[in-house]
Amino acid sequence: MSTDAPAPDSAELRKRIDTTKAHPSRVYDVFLGGKDNYPADREAAAMASKANPRGHLDVRHNRDFIRRAVTALAVEAGIRQFLDIGTGLPTQQNVHQIAQAIAPESRVVYVDNDPIVLVHAQALLTSGAAGRTDYVEADLRDPAKILEAARRTLDFDRPVALVLAAILHFIEDDEAYGIVERLVDALPSGSYLVLSHLSADMNPVPINKVAETFRKRGFSFVLRPRTAIERFLTDNGLEQLEPGIVPSRRWRPDHAADATEAPLPEPEYLERLDDLERIRYVSIGEATDEDINIYVAVARKP
Repeated sequence: MSTDAPAPDSAELRKRIDTTKAHPSRVYDVFLGGKDNYPADREAAAMASKANPRGHLDVRHNRDFIRRAVTALAVEAGIRQFLDIGTGLPTQQNVHQIAQAIAPESRVVYVDNDPIVLVHAQALLTSGAAGRTDYVEADLRDPAKILEAARRTLDFDRPVALVLAAILHFIEDDEAYGIVERLVDALPSGSYLVLSHLSADMNPVPINKVAETFRKRGFSFVLRPRTAIERFLTDNGLEQLEPGIVPSRRWRPDHAADATEAPLPEPEYLERLDDLERIRYVSIGEATDEDINIYVAVARKP
């Protein structure tokens, strides 16, 4: 990782990791078929999966939306700077990999509040020679800290794409709108917001069950309707790109291969796996509109 900031000590970071409590980024990792999670995270994921057995398709489609959105901004809008808040654990097709494959000089700052994410980011989120990546350990609720640290790598006199993917539903209303306002206000004209957000508009029964499982574990979990999600754009004067605010699988689908799909093993092996372990072998191509509970949008700051 190329950065001017001293890298935090990995041993010290590991001491701060609380493996007894589930963390959203690690639960997300479970649904992506990752290995960087703990029993508490898998238990939370299992409860959510019991409430909505197809819920992992929301997670996978969210990741694929990010790929399409970053690609569109890099190719069509010429964006070369990305601020990804709530990045989660490194997986396939991270923002810097997508952007730098198109424009090697791209700069990306990742932000998360889980120490284990930072440990893995130090090892895996490494920039190509022409570009730069950096990682900031911070909470979305502290936009001032995020912006100050991001300026080490990003030039805020030039357009920046702010990525808030599947994170705002963990923030209550009395904070969420002000946080987005402060972040967007710091961006120059020509910048973009990439947004995804869970909602109960489409398929309310399963997603409300999932929300209840997370709330019981102490997470804030706000399933906003489309009108409330749109406020993140309209309150900040942002102009929506086509096709506007839509379910994730409907935002400029390109039907590319599922980037996180693992090679399918023998049937006998699959039969020995539990439901969570099988997730990594499920293609997002299996999803239907009845499986999706997440709205997405990309919008421009004029």
